[in-house]
Amino acid sequence: MEEPSLRIDRFLWFARCCKSRALAQRLIGAGEVLLNGAVVERSSTGVAPGDRIELPAGRRLRRTIRVVALGTRRGPASEAASLFEEIGLAEPVER
Repeated sequence: MEEPSLRIDRFLWFARCCKSRALAQRLIGAGEVLLNGAVVERSSTGVAPGDRIELPAGRRLRRTIRVVALGTRRGPASEAASLFEEIGLAEPVER
């Protein structure tokens, strides 16, 4: 049986990490989003509970979250907050 997953651009939008799917897709296209330590190359990449996502948080910080549940819609902020666990904010590491 296949593990359930959700497109990463949709997850970032459902979880209110990005204001729109288009913004999520732009961040992914620019190589700014990491999934389990690897750069996400396609917006259609699937995420599942337990995955770790890193993304920009403003100009100088990176936000790290752990996927807890997959959403089915972009609901209120309280619903969105239940989809992930905040791991932390950090200055980006030079690659």
